[in-house]
Amino acid sequence: MSWILLAHLVSASAYAGFQWTVHLVVYPQLAEVPAEDFVAYERKHQRRISFVVGPLFAALVVSTALLCVLRPPGTPLWGVVAAVALVLVVLIATGLFAVPLHRRLEQGWDRENHRRLTRVDLVRVVAATLNVAVSVVLGLG
Repeated sequence: MSWILLAHLVSASAYAGFQWTVHLVVYPQLAEVPAEDFVAYERKHQRRISFVVGPLFAALVVSTALLCVLRPPGTPLWGVVAAVALVLVVLIATGLFAVPLHRRLEQGWDRENHRRLTRVDLVRVVAATLNVAVSVVLGLG
């Protein structure tokens, strides 16, 4: 396996693990925060999570870019296109939907916004998991 495919597999796997943790642990816990503490909790969450997700996004974007620019010999184009598309799904879902929903929740607990955030997060979980699968297939290819 080339170092580029390995880097992409590692970054995709790390991000997917993070995303599953958020989906199964972090977001369900939001509903358990007392209403009077929620605004402070949500603001701290946004600040703290950025120290984790920022480097993961950076690694994922860089490894995907390297996969595009320096596509290892024998790596099928469909796999590179799929990896790019899945990363774009994650970034778009985050930027256009998850971040604005967090901003709304920052104003106070709202069950409907939480439900929407969880649905958007499921899109990210699926895209991240599929990206790992694509990376595995490319690495085995």
